[in-house]
Amino acid sequence: MINKLKNEIHKAVIGHEELIDAMLIALLCDGHILVEGVPGVAKTTAVNALAKAIGFEFKRVQFTPDLLPSDIVGNEILDLKANEYKIKHGPIFTNLLLADEINRSSPKVQSALLEAMAEGQVTIGEQSFKLQEPFMVLATANPIDQEGTYELPEASLDRFMLKAIVGYNSFDEELEIMEQASNKSFAKIEQVLDSKQFLELKKAIEAVHIEPALKEYMLKLIFETREPSEDLAKYIEFGVSPRGSISLFKASRATAYLNGRDFVTPADVASSAYLTLRHRIKLNYQASIDGVTSDDIIAKVIAKVPAP
Repeated sequence: MINKLKNEIHKAVIGHEELIDAMLIALLCDGHILVEGVPGVAKTTAVNALAKAIGFEFKRVQFTPDLLPSDIVGNEILDLKANEYKIKHGPIFTNLLLADEINRSSPKVQSALLEAMAEGQVTIGEQSFKLQEPFMVLATANPIDQEGTYELPEASLDRFMLKAIVGYNSFDEELEIMEQASNKSFAKIEQVLDSKQFLELKKAIEAVHIEPALKEYMLKLIFETREPSEDLAKYIEFGVSPRGSISLFKASRATAYLNGRDFVTPADVASSAYLTLRHRIKLNYQASIDGVTSDDIIAKVIAKVPAP
C-alpha cells in the first residue's frame, strides 16, 4: 500500500523522496511537519497530492502579517434575521492544513495553531470543537528572505514532530518537470487508499518491533544533546525535549515500515534523528559564528554514541 501511495504522489511530484517520506511518517504517526525550503519546490503540490491519493480534505492558508487568528479557526457571526450568533468554521477544520510561510504572520496567529496541534480541537467564543481525524498541519518556512518574518519560538517548534529541509531538484529531475509542465502531461492523481486501509497502515506501524537496546540508543542520542561533551557544549544552548524522544521513537518505527521491515535498525534511528531533532536543538551565537548547524550537531552525536 505504501508503494502504491508513493507512486501516486510521484505523478505530481518529481523527486523529493525525503519530503514524501516525512509527510507519510507524520500523517501515519498523528504528527505535524515543518518544511523549510525555497519557493517553487513543490511543497504545496506534494501535500495536495497526498490528500488526493488518500481521499482526505485539504485546505491551504497563506500566512501574512495581517492575518488574524479568526481567519484560521473561525469566528462568531451575528445572524441579523435570527438575532443570534452563529459559528463560522475556519479552514483549520480539515484533514490536511497547509500553513504556507508560517513565519510571515505574528506570534498571536502562530499560537492559534497550538491548541489544534496539541489537543485536536479549537475554541471559538465559549465553545470548543473537535477537529477531524486525522488532522495534520504542514507548515512551510522560507529560509531566504527573513525580513518581515517572525521566528517560531521553541514551544511552537516543539509541537512539530518533524522538520524536513527541501532543496532544489537534480538536473535530470528538473528537466522532467520542465517537459511535463510545458506539455501539461502530469497524470491525474487517483485515490488509492480508503479510511479502513489507512487505519490498517497505522496499526501495522504500531506493531513494528523495537529492541530494548535500540530504545536506550535513542535516549543516549537525546541525552548527548542535553549533557554534551566539551566540543559540543560550546555550541548548544539547550538540548532536545521529551517530545523529541517520543517523536524519534515513532518516526523510527514508521521509517522501518516504509523501508519494508517489521523491525527497527540503528540506521532507521539515525536517519529519523535528523527529521525529529534538528528543530529541537537550540544553538547559541557561537554556532552561528562558526557556521555550525543543528544537522552538524546531530551528525557528531551519532558519531559519538555507539550503535547497538
